[in-house]
Amino acid sequence: MDKTLSKYEFTILGSIPSKSNQYNIITKKGADGKWHGSLKKSDAMDAYEKRFYLQCPCRGLNLKGYFILTVKVFNESNRKDIDNSFKGILDCLQSCQVIKNDRQCTEIHAYKFVDKNNPRVEITITEIEL
Repeated sequence: MDKTLSKYEFTILGSIPSKSNQYNIITKKGADGKWHGSLKKSDAMDAYEKRFYLQCPCRGLNLKGYFILTVKVFNESNRKDIDNSFKGILDCLQSCQVIKNDRQCTEIHAYKFVDKNNPRVEITITEIEL
């Protein structure tokens, strides 16, 4: 049985870009002078990460232990798949240093809603001891 340590709840306003549009393949010159393929975040994902950072009340928390992630995703329409949100949210949590590493996530509870006028993600991170 898992033991709950701490719980953090907050809301990030705005629509998260879908997973299929989060990264673009680019070619860039490496340190060795050769051209290499690489991944670059899309402009939409980069903008979302900046908005996420500014709104995140837990940035710098740097949880190092295991956690359960609960997300309630409110999209403008019913077109987006719920699973496209996980990676983006976990990446944002890691880049804001809310969590140390997304591999520490042991469970994800996800809920999808439609709110045309107020797209957002409601996030609960429950720190646990295994």
